[in-house]
Amino acid sequence: MEERLMNQDGEAPVCGFLNAHPEAIAAVRAALPEDDTLLDVSELFKVLGDSTRCKILFVLLACEMCVCDLSQLLGMSVSAISHQLRILRQARLVRYRREGKTVFYALADEHVRTLLSQGMEHVQE
Repeated sequence: MEERLMNQDGEAPVCGFLNAHPEAIAAVRAALPEDDTLLDVSELFKVLGDSTRCKILFVLLACEMCVCDLSQLLGMSVSAISHQLRILRQARLVRYRREGKTVFYALADEHVRTLLSQGMEHVQE
């Protein structure tokens, strides 16, 4: 029968061995991104964590659109769409171009396309 280690309170610790795999711990510690980088990734996922912003991104995956078209398509006010686009721009997920007085929005780059495609693939498995 396996004997378990107990802590001072008589409870089993999460792992029965202390520092059982020091090589693995050292290798992962060396490869772990800096805290600032992890914070940036966390902020990116917070932006993607809003269904309205995801909907806008999936629309822009199909084609570029102006705010008015996005507003009509999604049944939201121009102001609400503009607010969400501002957040997406700040996260570098969308870009824009001017054509006269009209501003067209599109996905920022191929990374965003890949992120959306892989996210969809993951949830449909």
